[in-house]
Amino acid sequence: MTSIENDTIATVHYTGTLPDGEVFDSSREKDPMTFLVGHKNMIPGFEQELIGATKGETRTFTLTPDRAYGERDESAVQQVERGQFPEDMDLKPGMMMAAQTDQGPIPFTISEINGEQVTIDFNHQMAGKTLIFEVEVIDVREAMPKELPDNCGPDCGCD
Repeated sequence: MTSIENDTIATVHYTGTLPDGEVFDSSREKDPMTFLVGHKNMIPGFEQELIGATKGETRTFTLTPDRAYGERDESAVQQVERGQFPEDMDLKPGMMMAAQTDQGPIPFTISEINGEQVTIDFNHQMAGKTLIFEVEVIDVREAMPKELPDNCGPDCGCD
């Protein structure tokens, strides 16, 4: 039986909760999540805790911020003028948006609006939080060569 290792494809159902019991995300009411293990598709601790798990196994684990979305970085909170946003946009605290940069879009959250000053936060919404996951392994299989980014050259047929 294949177990979760680097270069396997894992299909899981998960429920993520905060220490107070609040559910922040779950696949239970939707399709299970499928991902390639060992290629930074998931937060580091999530993959590490599932290494060695097999189909049908359920694991529950707690991730501190350093193994999840990192600590909050207060320098990632900035003040911008209301004029930086489209005039007709109805801005509200909690809205998630993305800033277009040379490196592509960078997500941020509007945390406060004070007159013409808008406070935006580039921290991930889960930064600084301890997260608890219950994960059920639905399936595990070896990745096919074309599913591995390192093996995909111009002639591999991955396009």
